[in-house]
Amino acid sequence: MVLILAETTEENPAAMRKGDWIAGLSVAGLMLPEAVAYAGIAGLPPQRAICAAIAGCLAYGLLGRSRFAIVSPTSSSAAILAATLLALPGSADDKAVLATILVALVGILFLIASIVRLGNLAGFISRPVLRGFAFGLAITIILRQIPVLAGVPVSASNLLYLVTRLVSSVPQWHLPSVLVGVTALVTLIGLRRVPFLPGAFLVLSAGIAASVVFDLSHHGVALVGTIPLLPAWPDFSSHQWKEIIALLPFVLPLVLILFAESWGTIRSFSLRHNETVEANRELGALGLSNLASAIVQGMPVGAGFSAGAASEAAGAQTRATAVVAAFGLALLIAFAAAPVALLPQPVLAAVVVAALTHALDPMPLLRLWRLKRDGYIALGAALGVLVFGVLDGMLVAIALSLAALLRRMASPYVARLGRLAGGHDFVDIARHSDAFPVSGVTVWRPAQPLFFANADAILNTIVSRIRADGRSKCVVVSLEESFDLDSTALDALLEFDTTVRASGRRVQYARVHDQARDLIMAAAPELAGRCSVSVDDAVSAVLTQTSSTRGAP
Repeated sequence: MVLILAETTEENPAAMRKGDWIAGLSVAGLMLPEAVAYAGIAGLPPQRAICAAIAGCLAYGLLGRSRFAIVSPTSSSAAILAATLLALPGSADDKAVLATILVALVGILFLIASIVRLGNLAGFISRPVLRGFAFGLAITIILRQIPVLAGVPVSASNLLYLVTRLVSSVPQWHLPSVLVGVTALVTLIGLRRVPFLPGAFLVLSAGIAASVVFDLSHHGVALVGTIPLLPAWPDFSSHQWKEIIALLPFVLPLVLILFAESWGTIRSFSLRHNETVEANRELGALGLSNLASAIVQGMPVGAGFSAGAASEAAGAQTRATAVVAAFGLALLIAFAAAPVALLPQPVLAAVVVAALTHALDPMPLLRLWRLKRDGYIALGAALGVLVFGVLDGMLVAIALSLAALLRRMASPYVARLGRLAGGHDFVDIARHSDAFPVSGVTVWRPAQPLFFANADAILNTIVSRIRADGRSKCVVVSLEESFDLDSTALDALLEFDTTVRASGRRVQYARVHDQARDLIMAAAPELAGRCSVSVDDAVSAVLTQTSSTRGAP
């Protein structure tokens, strides 16, 4: 912690004295209700989630780089852990041991992914996907907090079923719980106008006071109850390798869900605040955090969106906010265990909901629709999370993103280029009124890199336009978009060259990248000799060849 505080203090001393301390205490007030809720989802004692949150934040502070990331148990990973424990045989004590081993395996797999630099795979998650993911995840978490706020025992794995059951259970909503929860929620939102106050901490304190003064438990309002300070150290001696091996199929889903949720959260905040984060480093930080969680008998941890949103809203300045939050949570449990036991659960739900309300801003999604770019991808990501859950929803969104990429790259758009008046530059004639074609030469430029899925379609399009033109006997093809060629694209290019030259036209290629030129040289040295550095050079080359041919006896 000393190293982290020293580094962040050097970055911004004033911010460390003010913003990070206030934000850390506010986040600590949110981490407690989240820990209790997520431990309940997993079917484990709440102290396991609390210890995981403390260890995760401290470990992430050593290696991670996001100032908003709060690495603690998440709702999605808690749900997968619950399904995993339900599928495993054995007693509750046996499952507690297996849960610890599972968390350790998750940490190891994260570290391996970081070492072999698999973080680049995060690049396949586009920004519209991240924005849609964040929007859908915020709605999901809020909806799952409503039963706690309403004081009704409603649950469902499917969000549609959850909403249906919530609506049908409205007559059974517990009025005192609703009043407590709504009052806490309105107060939290109102306290945002006073950013220097730790709103979540103050509301939690007020909730404890109200529980004592009005005897809320006597009126049927659920309380947190006593939370042991430390988890019991389990006995690993009775567990054999076959039981540990049986855990392996459950490790990858947990890693995927934690990576999807954590990277989606970290990247979303970094985009919003123009910060730089590196995926491989974040993978390593998540691995270290999960190993630390396993050591303290915790749960799987990741950068949850609700805690990150609370950190952002509270004005976090450096990653020391997470360290302050971890120590704040530890002190809260160590010295205020008795008052915490009196905390109303609807207040906990209100804190979680309040942290996510500003994440429901639809403007980033509406902007994509106004730009007429990728709006359906963001919408698909949001709907995917809502309909299929976090992991499957993210996979659907990534598939949409890749499908959009392939569609654009496979579309046979070809620009005809003309020379800008008085210069050597060639641009798309359709978009520049001051560009004119060169007499006797047609210049074509594919708008996408040539690869196996589009090479035939694009080059056939050029052939069709050359034939339709009929007058030009010289053709220049600019390959500036193709930094390299696969074997299919190479064969298509060779066939194109043969077809055009068979029609009696001269063909020259411009702006061929070195890697593509090397491949062409190995396959067809004569064609490589007709590659020019620029479009202007290529045009001059074919015109010179034509003049030489006409002047020959």
